[in-house]
Order: sequence, then C-alpha cells, then structure tokens
Amino acid sequence: MSYPGIVSTGRNELHDLVDELSDEQLPGALSDLRRHLSVVRGSSWPPAWFGSAESPAGMNDASERIDEFLAEGFGRR
Repeated sequence: MSYPGIVSTGRNELHDLVDELSDEQLPGALSDLRRHLSVVRGSSWPPAWFGSAESPAGMNDASERIDEFLAEGFGRR
C-alpha cells in the first residue's frame, strides 16, 4: 500500500517489507527494530566528546596533533 506525497518512500518500503514477513520471522524483526530504537532514543546531543579538541589556550592545531590525542586515549571509553 502506498501513500504518495504523505508518507516517505523509505516508510513505504518498510511497510512492504513487514508485510512480506512470515509470522515466525516477526519476533526476530521486532527485536532488531526495538534494539535500534533504544539506541536512537538513548542518544544525546551533543556527544560527550563533542568539542573536546578545543583548547583553553586557543590552540587550533588539533588536526596536526591527532596522533598525540589518540595515543593519550582520545575516543576510548
């Protein structure tokens, strides 16, 4: 079923794919979709590392010092 102009093409495709699933496939598909949504809903903006390359001293050479930042653990949890 298509709703041109009202629903996006991607949403239409998702509906069509869901309609093709067998009843046995539904639990796995639902689990995957719910897991994806929990990741999206749990995200915050901006991420914790956002702006971490800013320097109080006004240094703006972060791209030139990337190896140093990575060696210090930048980006690791």
